[in-house]
Amino acid sequence: MPVISLDRACLAYGHVALLDHAAMQIDAGERGGLIGRNGSGKSSLLKALAGLGSLDDGEVWREPGLSIAYVPQEPEFATHDTVFEAVAAGLGDVARVLAEYHEITHKVGAGDTATMDRMHELQSQLEANDGWRLNSRVEQAISRLALDGDARVDALSGGGKKRVALARALVAEPELLLLDEPTNHLDVDGILWLEDLLRGYAGAIMVITHDRVFLDSVATRIVELDRGRLVSFPGSFAAYQERKEFMLNEEALANARADKMLAQEEIWIRKGVEARRTRSVGRVQRLEQLRAARAARREQLGKVEFKVVRGDASGKLVAELEDVSKRFGDKTVVKNFSCRIQRGDKVGLIGANGTGKTTLLRLILGELQPDSGKVQLGSRIEVAYFDQFRTQLDPEAPLCEVISPGSDYVEIGGTKKHVIGYLEDFLFAPQRARSPVKSLSGGERNRLLLARLFARPANVLVLDEPTNDLDIETLELLEALLQDYSGTVFLVSHDRAFLDNVVTQTIASEGDGQWKEYVGGYSAWLRQRPAGGAARFDATGGPDAKPASRVGAGDTAKTKPAERKKLSFKEQRELEQLPDRIAALEAEQGLLQGRLADPAFYQEPAEAQREVQARLAKVDAEIDAALLRWEALEAKG
Repeated sequence: MPVISLDRACLAYGHVALLDHAAMQIDAGERGGLIGRNGSGKSSLLKALAGLGSLDDGEVWREPGLSIAYVPQEPEFATHDTVFEAVAAGLGDVARVLAEYHEITHKVGAGDTATMDRMHELQSQLEANDGWRLNSRVEQAISRLALDGDARVDALSGGGKKRVALARALVAEPELLLLDEPTNHLDVDGILWLEDLLRGYAGAIMVITHDRVFLDSVATRIVELDRGRLVSFPGSFAAYQERKEFMLNEEALANARADKMLAQEEIWIRKGVEARRTRSVGRVQRLEQLRAARAARREQLGKVEFKVVRGDASGKLVAELEDVSKRFGDKTVVKNFSCRIQRGDKVGLIGANGTGKTTLLRLILGELQPDSGKVQLGSRIEVAYFDQFRTQLDPEAPLCEVISPGSDYVEIGGTKKHVIGYLEDFLFAPQRARSPVKSLSGGERNRLLLARLFARPANVLVLDEPTNDLDIETLELLEALLQDYSGTVFLVSHDRAFLDNVVTQTIASEGDGQWKEYVGGYSAWLRQRPAGGAARFDATGGPDAKPASRVGAGDTAKTKPAERKKLSFKEQRELEQLPDRIAALEAEQGLLQGRLADPAFYQEPAEAQREVQARLAKVDAEIDAALLRWEALEAKG
């Protein structure tokens, strides 16, 4: 049974129709994922469903008495609000009484007896409005999200503010929860927590996200906003990808047939006078219909054309750290960390918000001096930064000025290109070249920042959460570019699929300032990390569980480090052959995955399908075993 439905919805900004007679419904208890290209109108649609935005035409029907909670991409809070006040605001009118009562109880606890009378008045109001149950819900929401109720919201990190916004929405226990990019600024533990929460949520959910792993984990239906229309795909995101590829191929074939027929009819209509005298009226009418259909057709949007100007190659060594430590006040951010980064390495950094990923990056790049230890930098290093908060973008500046200040041209790889043409490579229409940055959606701003980044030569890319707000197709293109990039990449991201597809090694926080280097991406880190896993983190980045007991100082002195043994001849040969073996396995893995992605494969006999799936599982296991063996032999040698 639907709780909300959209019918014949039309919405346009300028010359672009975001919604073109679109229709959809959300059923009770379902979990939908809303996806689409940046700027296609997803956020506008969610606001219209929440009643915070209007349509040009069409209607939104809501079940009478339906309670809705909406969490925007960038949540806003009243100035100087505490976390408790911000979360309680989700309860409506009773929020003011709860917030004042919470504040007065602190004063009374501190010995301020002058406020006792006011506290009794507030207690009476809460009793009359079921306030104690509501107060308990606020405190439970704050506790579940590991927040400090007395902390100021404006002092929290981006991830902390996102948690507060989620708590404010959840405390009202809405029947429909609308979430716009809820994973932005959350660390991996926060994303895993949110996945668990949404899978067990009793109400209906519609979430905008481009986190592919999150979608596969949470969504029971994918709704795509494509060229003004809403198309529903039951099942997971993986099922959507297969069905979408088939639909696009069918659409391309149908368009090609229609274009061929139109071309033939245009030739016929332009024949000589004799032919025009005898032409069929029905055929002329069909030609007019073909022309109208071609004019009304909205082509699939183009793809972003990413190209990185690498600049001069850096030296083979980019940076080497030996027993580096860094403290800020009483907090140790980096403790006795050593690593060696070489040209071409693609390094992922994993850690909860506040653990010091940015600090560690600045130490590696020589922008921050360590308290102890040694940092050696390589030669000819040119660094380009991608800032997740987009502070490099002036909201009032035109797009063309952001890319090439004071010039109509940008130089890419020694070739001059007009700035409007360069912006078109990143899917910005020519008429938007003079539009201010503030007119762009979040995803479009990220695309603009990437365009600005790639217009400057660099051999070291530092990408801080580049995946926030980017659509899935652009994410996949960025992945391919970074895979082929010959320079060095440092990637801070909580997008697990993106990390797996890009990085060659991972530096992960182990808590208490400890960092450790692992081979591979996120999934490889999960397999390699110590038994029991890394500590989970709260919103401030502090571990929420005590670290495992450590050996005492006296015991440490008695313990001798294990002696490193040299590789035997057989092991040395095995180590030399492992890269070729892994490459062969990965090639076979790609072929098998290609077969599974082909819709025609599922027309084959069931036994053949099972054999391919079993072989793929075996190849995956062999790759994992080979990678672990490689790491063990390298450590031994």
